[in-house]
Amino acid sequence: MINAMTEGNPLRLILAFAFPMFIGNIFQQLYNMVDSIVVGNYVGKVALAAVGTGFPVIFLMSSMFIGLGMGATILISQYIGAEDYDNVRKTSQTIYTAMLLSSIPISVIGLIFCEPILLLMNTPLDVLPMAKQYMLIIFAGTIGSVGYNINAGILQGFGDSKSSLLFLVIATVINIVLDLLFVVVFGWDVPGVAAATVIAQIFSWIFGIIYMKKKYDILKFQISKFYFDKGIFKKILKLGLPTGIQMSLFSVGIMSMQSLVNGYGADYMAGFNAANKIDTFAFMPIQSISNAVTTYTGQNIGAGRIDRVHKGTLAGASVSIIICILALIIIPLGPFMLGLFNSEPEVIDSGMIYLNNVMPFYVLLSAVFILNAVERGAGESVIPMVSSLASIWLGRIPSAYYIAAKFGKEYLFYSYPAGWILGLAITGSHYISGKWKIKSQKLLEN
Repeated sequence: MINAMTEGNPLRLILAFAFPMFIGNIFQQLYNMVDSIVVGNYVGKVALAAVGTGFPVIFLMSSMFIGLGMGATILISQYIGAEDYDNVRKTSQTIYTAMLLSSIPISVIGLIFCEPILLLMNTPLDVLPMAKQYMLIIFAGTIGSVGYNINAGILQGFGDSKSSLLFLVIATVINIVLDLLFVVVFGWDVPGVAAATVIAQIFSWIFGIIYMKKKYDILKFQISKFYFDKGIFKKILKLGLPTGIQMSLFSVGIMSMQSLVNGYGADYMAGFNAANKIDTFAFMPIQSISNAVTTYTGQNIGAGRIDRVHKGTLAGASVSIIICILALIIIPLGPFMLGLFNSEPEVIDSGMIYLNNVMPFYVLLSAVFILNAVERGAGESVIPMVSSLASIWLGRIPSAYYIAAKFGKEYLFYSYPAGWILGLAITGSHYISGKWKIKSQKLLEN
């Protein structure tokens, strides 16, 4: 059954859709946190730093897939709102063909260039071998990650976040069991963590294909036939390419920040990695709300219910502000939480710098997320791209390097809220102008 979000209380619909995604995000973060906790405690702080420094590179290689997946999610949600189920099927088949075939060259590129990129990121020589091992294995298993995320994107467009949660739970449980088996029992260290991740994603992807075909008649197509609709793919590109470019350039920005962090050594890198995991965990509810708002907006745009979009925006923003206030409790709990990753005082102190600099300003980031979610759901993907890129390239990175040089590493991460202010100014002014409504009407007409 497809979950329609065009009738009923907006707040209730958004929360009902977001809750399974939130639970899923908890498992997603556990999925990532267990990797860091296991290597941080059973291998050491250098391994913790290695896993963390490899993430921006992996994110860069995955960015275009994520962007195209977002384009397919939006298009599917709009077709569902318009009750055009033939195009729902065509969109699902087309995105599967495009992303699976393109995963092969991306995997090859990652395998070839991972070491030069790590060196370019100023990775310390004691961290480099483990970081390279981790990345090589992750890139070798790119197809599992891509397939898993395609399933999740299609289901999100259907308004079915519960099935996505099921796939994520399966992947998380497999990953945790294999992490402990490969690292603690077999002593495979960082390669063991990477192998556990790849195997878990492949198993979850295959299970997802079987499950989706049984649950949705319109998804009973054969992936091996490689159906491809050029017209549909053109629409996916219009919606998803700006997001893919945005995320690619954003990930290069993250790599630039990681390079700055790497210059302070393994302790600072490990603390940053641990704090970043906690930060991501704390922000998960807002991420879930924003994803729900995107689907909610897409379906209501498809049904011609612009009035409900405004109500959904207000509902999403209100819940996000409450979450930001509650999340502040993490600051006093920070030393304990950081100690779960690695108990060395230098690592904990470095992690607290990040938490103290960033978390009090979450409300700025939540506003950016909600407004960008509305814009994307309406088919306006350029403004969120400009907002995000300006935030990191004109705000965060220049201020980070300035703050580091002028005031030292203790104040480095105040560069984050500096970037969020700029991003909010861009996306907020565009939302208020109402130009996104025109974009959504043109998309459906074409």
